[in-house]
Order: sequence, then structure tokens, then C-alpha cells
Amino acid sequence: RLKSNSIKKMKTLFIAVVCLLACTCLHAQKGIWNTKDAYLGQTPPGDTPRVFAEKILMKRDTFPFDRVAFSADGREFYYPSSNTWFDSKPSKIRYLKFENGKWNGPYVFLSLYYAPTFSPDGNTIYLLGGVKDGKHSFVSQVHRKPGGGWTQPTVYLKKDYGLYDFMPTSSGVCYVGSNVHKGKMGDFSDYDISSLTMLGKDTVIKTLGPPINTPGFDGDFFVAKDESYIIVSAKETKDFECELWISFHKPGKTWTKPVSLGPLINNGPAHRWGEYVSPDGKYLFYSTGHSPKDCRIVWVRFDRLLIRLEK
Repeated sequence: RLKSNSIKKMKTLFIAVVCLLACTCLHAQKGIWNTKDAYLGQTPPGDTPRVFAEKILMKRDTFPFDRVAFSADGREFYYPSSNTWFDSKPSKIRYLKFENGKWNGPYVFLSLYYAPTFSPDGNTIYLLGGVKDGKHSFVSQVHRKPGGGWTQPTVYLKKDYGLYDFMPTSSGVCYVGSNVHKGKMGDFSDYDISSLTMLGKDTVIKTLGPPINTPGFDGDFFVAKDESYIIVSAKETKDFECELWISFHKPGKTWTKPVSLGPLINNGPAHRWGEYVSPDGKYLFYSTGHSPKDCRIVWVRFDRLLIRLEK
């Protein structure tokens, strides 16, 4: 009887291990980052930025711009498109989805919105644009439905100060560009990159201060989900041309002095914004151009650059 019980236990353990391995393999198969189909099937760049998927994303009357967003498994890609930089009315968020062994789309996801940003768990997308009343800034949200698809947008935040480039992190702290002054949401002259924490019904917003922020406009950025680094649009001119710089989080909630991402990325005067690092950490995406006519989304190898800059 003891021998029989031991055999039963071994069988049970064996079945459990097999099931665990099967589930692990199934989960691993869901992501496509290490396959030829990753990043819309585009040939990855090296250390020099290259235009991303121009033939797929460009339309006759619109261009892709601003911050893009991949789902955590790499099977969904969302990007804003428009025919202008400074009016959200013609803006549309479009998306492509990898199904049945190929990328399908692009399809229109939502009109009037831009800056799609996934929540850390991937079940919510935060959005800018859409809602306007002239007195408040809004961040909206959509949620995944259990059976597939997304809910209709609802307001997530409504404030009487600026909310720009909203980004959540794994700690629950969010980051935004904001002037932090109530009633002056339209005054972009003193926007700062700020932390935003929600405590019950209270929202606490606080500028990160120098050296991240400068006396002028500071609002375009990307922060890592673990808050280990932040990429900022720095050295803004009055025409919003800028460079991309990076700062690292130090103990005590302070940040290092930002340093340039280098001459291959900052290769002369241009608008550079919408910075975004793919969920696998390998590539930096951003929008760049001198006008809407030559605006493009570009990408560049980032993980190796990050290691060099951390040293």
C-alpha cells in the first residue's frame, strides 16, 4: 500500500510538472518579440535611427506622429495619425493586430484622441484629447473586454491644471507634464514634468524640479515602468525644436543630471517628442521632423545605448 501511494504521488507530481511546463510554453508562445514578425515585421535598426514602417503607417492625407504603444506581447500596435500637429480634431488612433500568422490593419481605433499609453497590467489604455470644455484637462481610459475588444472611453482624470503626456508606472505613481497652477492649463511656458499620486479622492501633483526641469516648457518624456530612468525632450527652443536626453533615478527620489542620447539621435535641429521604449526594452521610438510635412516615427536600438549611458 505504501508503494502504491508513492507511485500515485509521483504520477500526480509528474502530471503537475507537465501541466506547468505546458502552461509556461503556451505563455511564452504568446509573445512574438523574438520572431521575424515582431515590430510589424520590420527589419530592426542599429545605432542610427531609421523611419519605422513608413509604407504601412503613412496615408495619403495623414501621417503617424506622437507616442506609439505596443502591447506587452508585441501583438498589438497603436499609433496616432493626423494631418497637423496642433489640432486634435483630425487626430485618429489607429492600430494593427497580429492574428492568424500575420499583421492585420491598420484600423481606426478612436477618433479625436492621441498619446495611447498602456497600464502596467496591459488591460487599460490611457488617452489624451477627446474631451474638451475649455476649463479642464482630461485623461481618458478604455478597458479590455473579457471577450475581446475595448470599452468606450471614459474620463479618468479631470483637472483645472495641465495634464500632458500622462504615464503610469508599476509603483502606482504617475508622471505628467503640467504647469501645476490651477486655472492656467493653457500656459505652456512653465510646464514641468511632474509626479502625480492618487490617494483616495485626493490627487497630489508635484514637479520633479531641477535638473529634470528648466525655466521653459518641459512636458515631453517617457518614464520606465520601474522608474529607473526618464527620457526627456531637452533644450527646447521657442519653436519647440529639441534633443532627447536621459536621467536616471537615484536613491531618495532624486534624479541625475540629464545627458544627451548622443549625436546619432540628436543630429541637428528638429522636433523630437513622443519618446517611447518598446516593452522588451530593445528599441526607442519617437516622432521627429521640421514640420508636419516631413514628420515621421523613427526607431533606434536602445538597450545597448542604455547600458553605456548608465556607466
